Amino acid sequence: MNSLSVIIPVYNEEKTVHRILDKIKNVVLINEIKKEIIIVNDCSTDLTENKLLKYINENKDLNILYYSHQVNQGKGAALHTGISHATGNYVVIQDADMEYDPNEFNLLLKPFVDEMADVVYGSRFMGGRPHRILFFWHSLGNQFLTFISNVFTGLNLTDMETCYKCFRREYIQKILLQEKRFGFEPEVTAKIARFKGVRIYEVGISYYGRTYDEGKKINWKDGFRAIYCILKYNLIDRKYLK
Repeated sequence: MNSLSVIIPVYNEEKTVHRILDKIKNVVLINEIKKEIIIVNDCSTDLTENKLLKYINENKDLNILYYSHQVNQGKGAALHTGISHATGNYVVIQDADMEYDPNEFNLLLKPFVDEMADVVYGSRFMGGRPHRILFFWHSLGNQFLTFISNVFTGLNLTDMETCYKCFRREYIQKILLQEKRFGFEPEVTAKIARFKGVRIYEVGISYYGRTYDEGKKINWKDGFRAIYCILKYNLIDRKYLK
């Protein structure tokens, strides 16, 4: 029976982590696909770990794997840890905040179930689903980064920076991943596009963005790093397999 590995990088999300886990717990996946939940705590300094351990202890019926970094390394590093331990047929990335809705996992999974896709991106910029209206320049920056990425990869994505990326496990676990912070998105896009014959799809998803006061962590410096990563992994460092 097929299964979905849900990789959750966590850093100082004590207010929302239990809520996102409840959503994942309650979602029923198509085709009776099972869930494997992999939580990677990137050395949180608040009560995140206490909340997680309490939740795991109270939900022993869930298939939850928990890993903890002893030093804060960044979101990308947490994803590397989670991906390396995934055993599901498919691997999806889920942030621990409430910006993305796990009830939409099935939108990502359908192209796999239909034997059409090897990779599916959830786009915040296509479809008629709800989107919180926040920062004009942040949105414009995302679209600019997607455009630059497309120029070099030859893809026609609408949202390269989306959190919701779902992969066949045999693809994502073959990739040599190096970026430890938010450079993961352009790096993995550059490298997944290099697989010969890879079938990449996009589906429209909802987006319930946070303000910086509400805990959003990405900033303008990460945008410049993304540009650097697009150039590096498309033009200079073209090795993409382990």
